[in-house]
Amino acid sequence: MLDFLISSAYAQSAAVAPTSPQGLLQAFWPLLVMIPLFYFLLIRPQTKRAKEHRDMLAKIAKGDEVVTSGGLAGKVVGLGEAYLSIEVADNVQVKVQKSAVTGVLPKGTLKAQ
Repeated sequence: MLDFLISSAYAQSAAVAPTSPQGLLQAFWPLLVMIPLFYFLLIRPQTKRAKEHRDMLAKIAKGDEVVTSGGLAGKVVGLGEAYLSIEVADNVQVKVQKSAVTGVLPKGTLKAQ
């Protein structure tokens, strides 16, 4: 009665899987394109940025003016293995993790403020 609304489903013959090298290449070409694309657009820039950050943290010395990820800006007064002390105001020191430092400011930047 309602056959005109729903089409009948019939069994299909089994499709033969491609076994030739050309068939495999056609099946995996999107994957072969995506791997180098991910490397050059995601992985390589991230590792380059991480290396630059590591180098910046290794070069921090007493007297440098830094900015943390939380927005604190101050002068480095003490260095440790994993932590450093920042003077954010006269006689006000804050201890932060080295990894929280996002940038080193040019000398004299904080005095100009």
